[in-house]
Amino acid sequence: MINLVYFPIIWSKIVIIDELDAKLLRYIQRDLSTSLEKLGEEIGLSRNAVWRRLKSLEEAGIIKDKVALLDPSKLGLRLQVFIQIRTQQHDETWRNQFSSAIRSLPNIIAVHRMTGDLDYLIEAWLENMDDYDQFYQTLTSRVTLSDVSASFVMESLKNTTELPVIK
Repeated sequence: MINLVYFPIIWSKIVIIDELDAKLLRYIQRDLSTSLEKLGEEIGLSRNAVWRRLKSLEEAGIIKDKVALLDPSKLGLRLQVFIQIRTQQHDETWRNQFSSAIRSLPNIIAVHRMTGDLDYLIEAWLENMDDYDQFYQTLTSRVTLSDVSASFVMESLKNTTELPVIK
């Protein structure tokens, strides 16, 4: 018996995946370079069946991108920082200016609008503190911010891109 899992994709659309899809998604999150043959062996399907399922998961929007994960330290990026942003402006003009500013800074890898005391949380990778100082000055010159606070990562205890895929 195959259990079905329901994943909301867009408000009104539901995509149904089975246990084999869930298993396939767990495997490819760990290593997308695994051959179709090997994936088929692992989950008990033919190469063609694996390919069809992957294609279907892509078309459904469950598989968004295929990317390579890079080692920041090998690129000279040794300072990971989380920047907490508070602002007193929330109008469309300010949001557009903020969006433009963050998109223009390649060191930023994630930005989240938050609830509570914090308005935005930025994750960035930089070379060192001097690089952070330049980054800070650039960001604050491009958009008006009420409060900027940074926390620097000393050690990552868990850092993954794998999402939990329920059976």
